[in-house]
Amino acid sequence: MSPTPAADMPAQILAGLRVLDLSHGIPGPMAALQLSEAGADVVKVTIPGEARDEDAPDILAAVLDRFKQRIVLDGAADGIDDTLDRLLAEADVLIHDLPPAVARRRGLDDARLFARYPRLIVSAVTGWPATHAKAEAPARETLVLAALGILDEQPGHRPGPVFVRMPFASWTAGWLAAIAVVARLIARTRDGHGGAAHTSLAQAALVPMTMHWSRAETPSPAFAKGLSKDIPIPLHQASDGRWIHVHYSPDKAPWMADALAAMGPDAVRRENARFAPSHVAPNYGANKAIIAGRPAADWVAHFWAHDVAAQIAAPFGEIYADPQAAANGFVATVEDPVLGATLQPGVPFTVAPASRIRHSTAGLETDADAILRRWTPRAAVAVPAATAPRAPLDGLKVLDLGAYLAGPFATMLLADLGADVIKVEPPTGDAMRRLERQFAGIQRGKRGLAMMLGRPETGAATAALARWADVVHHNIRRPAARKLGVDYDTLKAEHADIVYCHVSSYGPLGERADWPGFDQLFQAACGWEVENGGAGNPPLWLRFGIVDFYGGLASVFATLLARVEHGRSGAGQAVAASLLGGAMLTMAEAIIPANGGLTPIAHLDHAQMGVLRHHRLYATGTDWIAVAALADRERAAFDVVVGADAGAWLAGRDADAALSQLAEAGVPAERVARAQHDAFLDSADHAAAGLHADYPHREYGHVRQIGGFWDFDDLPLHLGLASPALGEHTAETLAMVGIDAAARAALSAQGLIHQA
Repeated sequence: MSPTPAADMPAQILAGLRVLDLSHGIPGPMAALQLSEAGADVVKVTIPGEARDEDAPDILAAVLDRFKQRIVLDGAADGIDDTLDRLLAEADVLIHDLPPAVARRRGLDDARLFARYPRLIVSAVTGWPATHAKAEAPARETLVLAALGILDEQPGHRPGPVFVRMPFASWTAGWLAAIAVVARLIARTRDGHGGAAHTSLAQAALVPMTMHWSRAETPSPAFAKGLSKDIPIPLHQASDGRWIHVHYSPDKAPWMADALAAMGPDAVRRENARFAPSHVAPNYGANKAIIAGRPAADWVAHFWAHDVAAQIAAPFGEIYADPQAAANGFVATVEDPVLGATLQPGVPFTVAPASRIRHSTAGLETDADAILRRWTPRAAVAVPAATAPRAPLDGLKVLDLGAYLAGPFATMLLADLGADVIKVEPPTGDAMRRLERQFAGIQRGKRGLAMMLGRPETGAATAALARWADVVHHNIRRPAARKLGVDYDTLKAEHADIVYCHVSSYGPLGERADWPGFDQLFQAACGWEVENGGAGNPPLWLRFGIVDFYGGLASVFATLLARVEHGRSGAGQAVAASLLGGAMLTMAEAIIPANGGLTPIAHLDHAQMGVLRHHRLYATGTDWIAVAALADRERAAFDVVVGADAGAWLAGRDADAALSQLAEAGVPAERVARAQHDAFLDSADHAAAGLHADYPHREYGHVRQIGGFWDFDDLPLHLGLASPALGEHTAETLAMVGIDAAARAALSAQGLIHQA
């Protein structure tokens, strides 16, 4: 797919939006990229002398800053100079990554910005929330993960915490920032003023921990148990040495069924007994032995032919050649001014008018006067008097038909942002309810309706719910959605201007459009399992399910864009996101230039300690520490402190003494926190920063879970409603849409609804 010329194309959804991007790294530039490709006019602003903090910034910048014009500000870094002042006066959005003290020094703190530019939307993407005790700490993902204890949550190929190679928190923070900006834009249209739309690496890192870190007053045994980090993961090595990730049991696939039968029950039991039990594959050990007998490509082709979800754990970048990625525009040909024609990640979702790559101007400079000639002054708009604060999406009505993770997590975010969300699930419950802690972690803020879809008797209720909703969101496979009568065409007939969002596995186009898929398969296909395994080791799945979250986050952004378009044109539409699209964006660390070779990336070492001497984990004499010396001055300081053999120097010292000496030299480092489930939930610092949420649950009593993912300052989040018990709001929600008590009683008698 090549970038589309702007001529003869409809005005994009964010056309006319003016954005200043003062950020670097992944999160801020990635958020600005999503705004740019939705039509915003994004200007990259750099200040001379700023340190480059990334291990490999050039390729990331080529992707994340494509189509952004770049200006360099002259003068001192402190305060707002005249040039920046003129730009801010005409801008709609400012994205930066300055910790609070630096923002104040530069005159870019919220108080001064909003006093001078009351319609400006400001998204600060920092390491920690501004109200956290660590608010001034550098925004280094490895250090944030270490401090939170998340490096200890990932099992590795050796005991102890491991370095997480995939920068999942950075990509998640980018999505959170992009969502926050558009949510604030929707609120600005309503309220007449701008304001904060902040997030942080810490909040982003906690997104996948919603499934794991929570506590209940009266938990069930399943809730209390949670999901062990030591369960066997169905990654199997084939005869050609390649590894396959298989999701759920492959036992019914003919080759596997025949081989299990030939092996015999006793041999199957012996093979299974070699491994801990798997909750997804009852014959895990036997599956492993059988898969070792054929090449990986043969197995995957066979599994695909028999509806078994599987992917080869591919090398990083191989996904660029996948026809499914090409069919959906998740891979795009971009003319880079330095590298020429390149293959890069494309737009990861579908919306109309389409987000698109127009052309790349990475590295091309302009000047502020040229920008201001384009950004003609707007008529002054009076800022209305303050009213009672309302959540950004207050009044939005959302019908959640999804299950498992990507769909329900997305609608939970909409609920956090203030939407009224009704979750519909079968009378027997969402399939994920068996994992009670995981289910509760991605379902808060919703009213729960237990009703069988796809039956003539419930058709009137389904139609009434569609008429009630502004947004329908789900991740049901499309053939099943049609069978259940909740496909777009059917629901559009009930509500012509509805926004309908579907999250698929492989994208809405191509031969795999309706295939099953799960997070693990896309970590495998995109090379992250290989990279997280470390050099020479078997692949390793990140247990955080992060690609499911990427799919959900992309779907929220697409849904909000569609709502902006609805506000402009009154039209509804179907939008789409996918796990593959969300995962493909993270390929931006490497692209394929015209010569056909993948650009290099930093690889995790065999010991799973890190990628560089200056960016890794170290074992001291008393504890583990993480070092992230990513700027030149920090690397030099680290070398002076530790000498030639950093491992030996640190191994001979107490962790506190080593951290103190490194801090004195200006080297960013952090103790690797261990066993943090209870410690996180008990932390006063985390509570003060809004990283906890507390509410009563119908079955579990008082529940404490991970808190808000944004800070909108004057606009509240809605974090007061726990996940619904099965059928908890069935009567309430059906009555609201006009299904009377007699009709409800009849549906209940037939087992078509469940009322708690």
